Formats: sequence, structure tokens, C-alpha cells
Amino acid sequence: MAIDLQKMRNIGISAHIDSGKTTLTERILYYTQKIHAIHEVRGKDGVGATMDSMDLERERGITISSASTHVTWNKHSINIIDTPGHVDFTIEVERSLRVLDGAVLVLCAVGGVQSQTLTVDRQMTRYKVPRIAFINKCDRMGADPLRVVEQLRDKLGHNAVLLHYPIGLEAHFEGIVDLIRMKALYFDGGNGEMIREEEIPEALKKSAMEKRDELIDRASLFSDELAEAYFEDRVSAALLYDAVRKGTLSLDLIPVMIGSAFKNKGVQTLLDGVVHFLPAPPDIENRALDLNENEAEVVLSADPSLPTVLLAFKLDDTRFGQLTYVRIYQGKIKKGEEILNTRTNKKVRVGRLIRMHADEMEDITEASGGDIVALFGIDCASGDTFTSPDIRYSMTSMYVPQPVISLSIKTADNKASENMSKALNRFTKEDPTFQTFVDPETGDTIIRGMGELHLDVYLERMRREYNVALETGAPQVAYRESISQSSSFDYTHKKQTGGAGQYARVCGNVEPQHESVFEFVDAIKGGVIPHEYIPSCKKGFEAALEKGPLVGFPIVNLKITINDGNYHPVDSSDMAFQQAGFGAFREIYSRCKPIILEPIMRVGVETPPEFQGAVLGTINQRRGMILSATEDKSFTAIEAEVPLSEMFGYSTVLRSATQGKAEFTMEFKRYAKVPESIAEELKKAYQEKQKNK
Repeated sequence: MAIDLQKMRNIGISAHIDSGKTTLTERILYYTQKIHAIHEVRGKDGVGATMDSMDLERERGITISSASTHVTWNKHSINIIDTPGHVDFTIEVERSLRVLDGAVLVLCAVGGVQSQTLTVDRQMTRYKVPRIAFINKCDRMGADPLRVVEQLRDKLGHNAVLLHYPIGLEAHFEGIVDLIRMKALYFDGGNGEMIREEEIPEALKKSAMEKRDELIDRASLFSDELAEAYFEDRVSAALLYDAVRKGTLSLDLIPVMIGSAFKNKGVQTLLDGVVHFLPAPPDIENRALDLNENEAEVVLSADPSLPTVLLAFKLDDTRFGQLTYVRIYQGKIKKGEEILNTRTNKKVRVGRLIRMHADEMEDITEASGGDIVALFGIDCASGDTFTSPDIRYSMTSMYVPQPVISLSIKTADNKASENMSKALNRFTKEDPTFQTFVDPETGDTIIRGMGELHLDVYLERMRREYNVALETGAPQVAYRESISQSSSFDYTHKKQTGGAGQYARVCGNVEPQHESVFEFVDAIKGGVIPHEYIPSCKKGFEAALEKGPLVGFPIVNLKITINDGNYHPVDSSDMAFQQAGFGAFREIYSRCKPIILEPIMRVGVETPPEFQGAVLGTINQRRGMILSATEDKSFTAIEAEVPLSEMFGYSTVLRSATQGKAEFTMEFKRYAKVPESIAEELKKAYQEKQKNK
């Protein structure tokens, strides 16, 4: 069946934790007749929201894994991905935004722009995703959507423009004024399914008119026709829709809509907004690299007659085998046809083609450019590109943040050990921010992740899904080593054996650098070191940086320049220059005044104002630096920077300090120098560990 690409939308729903994303998605499914009964997050009926298909998600009332579904609204086909709000599961948001054309940024009418909103917005900007803002929870006490619009402008720097005006707020929130059509809309019926259209109440006409003028003023920047019509007093809804769409697609305007998903108000108008303002696949320019043409850039088109290009962006392990979520960028894909994995250069056959609805599947026979579907039984990694066998393109992959926390895990017996390795294989394949390795010194299995909650969820999944009884060690912080001053080196590696010996001399300097993790500069002149040995020198230095002698962590933030050296026509080799680089760095390191760096986290706490003092105390006790404390009607938002090593168990401390009323988010910000007293303790502990080996 041929799909009109102009009537297709690929959107994501993203927000700060507890802004109501999953509740909103549940209502969208209901109004588009995908489901016939509404269930709540942490539902009293024991069912839970449709998109939270994992038992853990239903128990904790949070979204852990992004879920995909497909709905139809006003003859438009919409693929929706509901993403987690917790920063620990940020990779789910990253991979979703990588393949989506548009997004809905959900904000709480009380909380407004919160700490995680900043992160999600930054991710949307990274992938140039046009977005609509939806201010949810207008029925809550303290709701103020007009203040949230100001925050979108001040805190996020967006050209936000209100398309709806509230009719009442908090417990009296009755409906909305549509500022484009200048009509009052009320949502009647048991689940708000009947929309009643009336004239704007007299008391709101003046305010609505002012907001409409502001809307026209901001939208007219994107349409000369609208600007002319305004001066001639003939502004039509069609002109406004067109101008707002142009501004949204150019990323220079964010339309703001309001409602309450829980009270079934404003969801259908949001769906209308998705159709009116967010891009269709042909509106977005996607590019790939042609591997057969020296990685030349190629612009992709959703045209089904062109060779196929698709990106695997998420993997899921099911009882039927690996499920691979793919976005088709060009061409079409049919059941039974061959496609090429351009990373491995292996051809695979499409066995089953699936359209997903949370954890339910619908078999389809073909899908075209612009669509998001899933494939069964294809072995690949997250981020792989598949193409028709006659071309070799590669899509750029997504940004993967580095894990900052690790934990050692042990099993009781061999059978459990087997199950654990199965689980770890699956989880590392599914989630690039979850890593595992065996510590060569202790033989322990180490897992790494984005935070305590991230690791906790995977440990719980191992217990439930793989029946593995685990013992865990103390959490470990991913420290780094660096240098604080420059120094120069002149190192000769000499080794004479029976036959040809080894000889290599390298000279240069090492200096601290904050911009990049490691920079290598080749300043050799006159061929004193042959060109083919320069990469060998770099390899030697890189090997020396893998594990620092202070605490055994990688060495970062430095620049190494080699500017002189010497070689022997017979005794010099690739290995000799690698050894010279390694030895030179090890010899000079102590002269560069080495320091230990620790991860500093950006911590956002939201608390009722009466607990502000107690919360500030908990942060100060943890070597935290308060960046800001913004007081609002019903809560205080505190932004701080705190070392990760001090944040273990913070959720329990925060709960007891605020009677369980505060919540916090935490994400990695940067590395900073560890205070001298703590550095000494870390060095001592590392030396003890080395002695006891």
C-alpha cells in the first residue's frame, strides 16, 4: 500500500521525569482508537500504562525503555516513541531523537523548565529536531502556563509562542482558547472525547486578543504574506498555520500548547498540532556517507524507488530472538529480500517485518522510506546501517555518553555464572551506556553505567529475567589521572639480542590541556623519525595512558608533541617505537606533577520551600557547590555541582530530610581535581591493593 509521505509523522515524546509523558501517550492511544480503555501509570487496577510494558516499569511508575507505537489521526500516519525522563536512561532519548523527525517537549504547568528539561532540549538541538511544547498538568495546584512560556524563553532561549490560552486553572481548568481560530474549546464526555466549540467567554476576550497579537507578531517573521495580511486586517487561520509551521521547521519557533492529559483536556488539539506543525519525512534532509566513494556525503530521499538505506537504532531481546528497531531513510524494505550490513559487509535476509505497539507486534509485508518498523532475527549492533546490496552507505551514529559509575558483581555458582554472562551479553548489546568487563587484577566482573538507578534496574532484571542470585561490591567511581605542568622528554629505547636489536629515540614535550582528552602532535622535521613510525609512537603513548600509576585509572587532558628523535636502519621497528613512546611517558609522568580527577555531577533538586535549608545542608555536606536556588509558589529548584563519590545513597538521605517530598536528578557535567586529602587516601588504597595482589 503506497503511503503519502506528506501525511506521515515520526515523533518522540520527551520531558523531565514525572511531567506526564506516559499518561499523555496513553491518552493519544485512546483518542486514536488504538486502545479502548485508559490505564494509569502505577494504575490502581493493576494494569499500568500501555507503553510501560516491562513489569519493573509498572511497579516503579517510571519509563525505563523507550517504547514505539503507530497511530492514525486525521488521515495522517504517526509513529510515536515514548522515552524515559530519568537521566540514567538518557541513551534511550538519544537513540530515539537520532531517528525522529519531530518531538513533543512536555512540561509541567507547575514545575516548568526543570533540570532534565534542559538535557532533553539540548539533545533535541543536537539532532536538529523541530519541536512543539505541551504544557501539561494545568489542573494542578500552582499551575501557571504563562510563567512556563517565559521560562522557555529565558532558560532555554527559545522563541516560544502560545497557541492556546487557558479557560480557568488548577481545579477550575475547564478548557482552552484556540488563539489561531479564536474559539473556546471544551472537552466533554466521560473521557474528554467530545470537543465542544463555543465563543470565547467575555472575561477572557481581551487577554486572548493580546496573546493572539503576540502570536501574529512572532509568526509574521516567517511569512511576508501574514505580515501584509495583518496590516490589512485580513489574517486567516490558514496563514497563521502556515507561518507557524515554517518557523517550527526552521527551528526558530516553538509553538506552545496547553492541557491536562490526566483530566483528558487538550490532547486532541495537541495531535492536531503534530499534524499541522511537525515535519513529514521529506521535510527533513538526512545524509549518509558513501563508503565506496571515500565517505563522500550523500543526501537521502524517502523515495521508495531508490536503493534502500535504513538505520538500526534500538535492539530488544524477546523470546522469539533479537528484535531490531529500524528507521527507513530511503527506498523500501520487503519481507524476504536481502539487505547488506555495511559495518560487517554481511548480507542478511529479512525474515519477519513488524510494526510495534509497545510490546505487541503486527506482521507487515513491506515498509517504505520515512517509516519506523522492526525486524526479527537479524544479528547486528545498535547504530548499524543496512542498505540494498548494490550500495554501501553509512549513517552517522548517535552520541553515546561515557559511563561514570561501576560495580563489581559475583554469582553463587557456575549455572548462575552462565546465566549472568547471557544477561550481560544481551544488555550490553541493547544499551551502549551499559558496559561490562573482567578486572584483570581481581578477576571480578565489573559493570558500568550512568548512575545508581541505571545499574540497579539491570541488576533487578538479571534477578527476574535470568534467575541470577548476585552479590554486589561497593560502587566505584570512574576517576581519571592528569598532569598539572609541562615537561620535555628525550628517551632512547635500546635492546640488543642475538640478531637484530631494538632501537628508537623520541624527544618532545607533554603539556596539560583541558579541551580534549588526548592530542598527539607530529612536529618531526627532516625525517629524523621515518613517517611510517609516527603512528607507532602514538600507539606507545596511548598504551601508557590506559592506566596511570597513581590510582590505576586512564590519564586524560594532555597534549604530547614529538619534535625530534632518531632511528637505526636495521634495529628500528614498529615495536621499538611503540616501546619508546611508552617508556618516554612513564619516565616523564612524575615530573609533570600528576593529579587525580573525579567526575562532577550536575544535581537538580526540587523540594517544597519549607525543606530548602535541609536540602542545602545535604548538598554542602557532600562537597557540593550551589549554583542557584529558585523559589516558586509550590517548590524550590536547586541546581548544584557535586562530586559523584559523595552522591551514593543520596536518595535515602534526601527522602528522610524532606519527608519523601523532594526529588532529584543527576547527570555527568565534567571532571575536576580531587582535594589533596582525598587524593592521598585514594593513592594509599591503590598501593594497598597492589601489594595484596
